[in-house]
Amino acid sequence: MVLTELAVRLNDKEYTNWFKASRCLPLLKDGLHPFISRLMRAFHGDLLRQNPLLRKPCETSSCRLGDNQHSSQCRVCSEWKAVILRHNRQPGATVNWDNCFPPHWRTDYWELAKAYMPRGQGKVKGADQCDASALLNLINYCGCFKSVDTKFVREVIRYRNDLMHSCEFRVKDEWMKHYQAALKKLVQQFSHEPQMVKAGRQIEEMLTVDLSICVSGLDRTDTVDLDGLECDFANQWEPSVDLISQWEAKLVQERLQELLHAAAAADDDDDDTKTEVTEQLQKLGGFLQANRDLGERFSAELQAINSLQAGE
Repeated sequence: MVLTELAVRLNDKEYTNWFKASRCLPLLKDGLHPFISRLMRAFHGDLLRQNPLLRKPCETSSCRLGDNQHSSQCRVCSEWKAVILRHNRQPGATVNWDNCFPPHWRTDYWELAKAYMPRGQGKVKGADQCDASALLNLINYCGCFKSVDTKFVREVIRYRNDLMHSCEFRVKDEWMKHYQAALKKLVQQFSHEPQMVKAGRQIEEMLTVDLSICVSGLDRTDTVDLDGLECDFANQWEPSVDLISQWEAKLVQERLQELLHAAAAADDDDDDTKTEVTEQLQKLGGFLQANRDLGERFSAELQAINSLQAGE
């Protein structure tokens, strides 16, 4: 049943568009994170060399910068805060201080990076643990990435958000054309980075492969390379059916977790946000129920969606 229903979904062009577009994001993340780690580490070192006060430890060992705790900063953490704001590429933008533990700014370069990232990054320990959106936002906001044009970064962020808000998991061909162009322009910004060059090739392959053929050709016999992609004698590739199924499950799971987290965190006074999240969860629940294999695989999450709706 699983393979049959997967084949049906991948014969729907707009669903396949969503699948392929979403799969490009972890490929992009894999290309970005070595470059980002290197630059952030160097940026952190430069700040310490340029400012003797930043080399001193936090005077309380417990400073926090949550929305209601700005008065608790020692002079060292206050200086770190000023430096972080000074290097923000988007002045006036909201800084998610709750991501950070200020006493660690002196010793941990990634604690510094989290000040430029979306909320919810507090427990993340490095670039390799982030998704593409978090890394793109870091590039957009942190001044150490001034060599990268923010126009292309923000464009890909916008397309990523379109994907995440598509609870029916469908996007049109015209959207895909613009998305592919935006990804290409972004990748070209990193032509000097081998990992991003590789990621660019993988993204192009993902956007052009015919996944319906991959799933329908179940009797295909090929070897498997180290990346889990099947290779034939002409050095072309296509992903195995099991790998496609794994990718799909991971993409759906990420969307489920994001929406369920948003539903749990929605402020009682923010009716518009609650309404939007509720509507998206309803659509997502309907999608899972219409696709029995996914509904069974994510039965616990589907039950959580139904419980949230029943509790309204």
